[in-house]
Amino acid sequence: MEECNLRVDLLSPQAPPPLFTGDLVTSRRIIYQPSRFAVDNLLYLQETGSLSAIKPHVSSRKDLSSYLFFIVTSGSGSLTYKNQTYKMKSGDCAFIDCRTEYSQSSSADDLWSLKWAHFNGFNMAGIYGKYLERGGEPCFALLDTSSIIKRIDLLLETASSSSYLRDMKINEHLSSLLTLIMEYSWNPEKAKTSRTRMVCTGEVRKYIDSNYREELSLEVVAKQFNINKSYLLRIFKEDSGITINNYILQQRILKAKNDLRFTGKTLEAIAEDSGFKDANYFIRMFKKIEGITPGEYRKQW
Repeated sequence: MEECNLRVDLLSPQAPPPLFTGDLVTSRRIIYQPSRFAVDNLLYLQETGSLSAIKPHVSSRKDLSSYLFFIVTSGSGSLTYKNQTYKMKSGDCAFIDCRTEYSQSSSADDLWSLKWAHFNGFNMAGIYGKYLERGGEPCFALLDTSSIIKRIDLLLETASSSSYLRDMKINEHLSSLLTLIMEYSWNPEKAKTSRTRMVCTGEVRKYIDSNYREELSLEVVAKQFNINKSYLLRIFKEDSGITINNYILQQRILKAKNDLRFTGKTLEAIAEDSGFKDANYFIRMFKKIEGITPGEYRKQW
């Protein structure tokens, strides 16, 4: 979730989540840094919290390596996702893949309050594919919101704690949340995507996730799976909201960002380890995607 003119600092695990008041929202949130073990093996949290709109506003995001779940706890607003706008009110939920551009806005005469979690995991592409296969939609309504809200509150509480088992507990809470989402959103009459197709694009994502350091392209991936590249291009974009070549670039940038933050590697070493052909190309693509150079990004942390 994104709010203008609101600065939020990374919290230490021991600190309780404070209340931030900006020009547009009042927000209580934690930006969480999972361990390397969690990123490689678990469902992991990126950010969670709650907010109440002070004024009507629109927040837009795209190309995030994240999945977002949020629930409207009061008021009303809308979510725009994949060129469709969904009107939302208290008790309505959203579950989306943030690699696809989206925006959300509170209504002017009924300002909303939300609880949310941004999260990911090595198996999230397959989980979200199963959600869509079962007829899950970007937005759905709940009659009883207590169980969902409890899970979001547990995520915030656990991420704020000093427990050395935080990542394992967060994995448990996210798994429980996803189980509830799957249960509440089951719409067999709306399931339009064939299982064969979802398995195909899921396997392609897994292949790219494991091999993005290599010389990859649409042509290489299509040959690997013995699929017509035009067909693969179309179904991957429809199911993932991003082209294969952009997904490859996204994974390389994510690897580079991790190395910039948590290692002292040179830019040349980071470029090579992330699958870029040379440091100059890496710097140019990083700035194109992130808006700043790798060196500037490293200084922020």
